[in-house]
Amino acid sequence: MNPISNKSRILFCVIAGAVLAIATGSSVATRGANAPGTGVTSRSNAAVRTPRPRPDEVTGEVTLTQSGSDTAPDASQVVVWLTSSGSTTSAQGGADKPRYRLVQHNKRFEPSLLVVPVGSVVDFPNQDPWFHNVFSLYRGKRFDVGLYQAGAQRSVHFDRIGPSYLFCNIHPEMTGVVLAVDSKLFSISDKAGRYAIDGVAPGKYTMHVWYENAKPESLANLQRSIVVDDTTRTLPTVSVPVVKQIQKEHKNKYGQDYDPDAMNPDY
Repeated sequence: MNPISNKSRILFCVIAGAVLAIATGSSVATRGANAPGTGVTSRSNAAVRTPRPRPDEVTGEVTLTQSGSDTAPDASQVVVWLTSSGSTTSAQGGADKPRYRLVQHNKRFEPSLLVVPVGSVVDFPNQDPWFHNVFSLYRGKRFDVGLYQAGAQRSVHFDRIGPSYLFCNIHPEMTGVVLAVDSKLFSISDKAGRYAIDGVAPGKYTMHVWYENAKPESLANLQRSIVVDDTTRTLPTVSVPVVKQIQKEHKNKYGQDYDPDAMNPDY
């Protein structure tokens, strides 16, 4: 037998075996990437996968009705919360109340609207390079944390239900709201008016609505009883009548006009 011919046949078999192994491995990897239950998803499938809603989540929608029948294009900042109307076991775990943060940054309250369960503590860290003095003297929780410097923090216990309107005694452009509600089941609508509330167990509830530019009596009329079960996870749409607000300059905590020097960006 020709030794050269024998070597050629051996080399051919080695190359053919390598090619076959590569092709088989590629085929198995492709099937594995698309096989259900493997925990591995191909790039194309991942792009179209949508998250499933949580089993303890309810969703809803709100609209803002202006004068006449016009609907406002921006339906954000509407607060919806649920209170139990009967024997309902909450799906939310833990009895500890979390602390909340409302940051002062760029002479703004961030976020401008904060919703907390009544009895919560809210921290007010100063992340600006100048002094601030947060206070609230109108409705809700009345407080004055005093003057404090950059990097410092003050805390307030919101033990009264309702909105507390926030101001800074140095910078009149700073305004915000902390809304304390008697529930842990709440949400704030987005620009399209959509919202989602987590931790809602099956049962009977009363739905409440709050919006800054709506009359209290109108908001009271929007309260309604609802039933949540395993098949009903969408709340009825709510239409909130909006009142046009006239912007007025507010006073400082002493009931006086603001010092014009407070507009100095160095202070």
